[in-house]
Amino acid sequence: MRIPFLKKFRPLFSLNDPEWGRGAKDGKRDDKKPSDGPPELDQLWRDFNQSLAKMFGKNGDGGGEGPTSGNGSDAAKLGVVVILSVAGFFWMISGFFIVQEGQTGVVTTFGKYSYQTGSGFNWRWPTPIQSHEIVDVQQVRTVEIGYRNSPKNKLAKESLMLTDDENIIDIQFAVQYKLKDAAKWLYNNSNKEDMVLQVAETAIREIVGKSKMDVVLYEGREKVALDVNFLMQQVLDRYNSGVQVTNVTMQAVQPPEQVQAAFDDAVKAGQDKERQKNEGQAYANDVIPKARGEASRMLQDAEGYRSRVIANAEGNTARFKQVLAEYQKAPAVTRDRMYLETMQQIFSSTTKLMVDAKNANNMMYLPLDKIIGQGDSSQNRVAAPVSNNVTPVDTIPTVEVRANKDNRARDAREREGR
Repeated sequence: MRIPFLKKFRPLFSLNDPEWGRGAKDGKRDDKKPSDGPPELDQLWRDFNQSLAKMFGKNGDGGGEGPTSGNGSDAAKLGVVVILSVAGFFWMISGFFIVQEGQTGVVTTFGKYSYQTGSGFNWRWPTPIQSHEIVDVQQVRTVEIGYRNSPKNKLAKESLMLTDDENIIDIQFAVQYKLKDAAKWLYNNSNKEDMVLQVAETAIREIVGKSKMDVVLYEGREKVALDVNFLMQQVLDRYNSGVQVTNVTMQAVQPPEQVQAAFDDAVKAGQDKERQKNEGQAYANDVIPKARGEASRMLQDAEGYRSRVIANAEGNTARFKQVLAEYQKAPAVTRDRMYLETMQQIFSSTTKLMVDAKNANNMMYLPLDKIIGQGDSSQNRVAAPVSNNVTPVDTIPTVEVRANKDNRARDAREREGR
């Protein structure tokens, strides 16, 4: 399909046009200028306007000067509209922008905050109506307090602090943080990095000022870091800074260099003190349980002895009562039995016996078995049992024989008979 109005533009941009560079077709060209040069810009503009007028059905050849001038003005207006349309198109597409992953776009309208955009392809009204700023909210930022770039590059005005026990301490630490609100980070802080540094320094001075020196140096370092993290987050939230503190790391905690040697001596003395205390405690833990065990054993032995004595006494009492009851029933038999038992107990522990025979001759009785047994026991230094070798009963004189020889026994019987 042919488009008729495109033919009207063909003479304008055709390089094969015989009139190219020779002026207009109406014969008003300047004959004084050379005809073989390139066309002038004014002539090109006039030809462009005439072609536009012909394209929209307006004839520029007839009608006198009035219509000709009117067609020229309309063509000029149309050209301006086209140029403005093209410029407006490029102006509108300048409002497109791309936000990468982990970033946030903050859009402002005439300098005032409007909204935030996520990652991806976004559009806003072009400048000067709206503008945008891209903020990286996933980046972990770091601020250093007490040093710069390396712990060796100390800053005494930031690192020296006073503890609760009025000791000076040198602390170097780093704070890592991320952004949780890009708009607050951009528009609520005038000097962003310096603000975070000042908040960190204020927090650490408050925490250290409430703590003892030994706590900060040794057992309480992790607690100090956690307290600084918590206090910093409270202050930053109160400022609406849009900052999220992720970590507080203690790089170096030590006394000032001027008193380092004296402090090392004091620390060594404290360590010796703790060591001696531990040794004393260990000795006490070893001795006290033994002493308590010995005391408990002695108490138990005493209690056992007490119980044994009481039981023996009670047993003897009961036995005596039983013997007394039997004695009251048969005094003579009971007395003879008691006598025999006593003699048996005495003779069982002796090695020599004098026996009074019937013919009134003294005879020595030597129990050889007991003498031999005692000799063996003396060599082995072990006491030989004597209860196994008892004098036979038939060798012991009867009560009647002894009664004939013993006047006291006879008198006693007579008294009992009476």
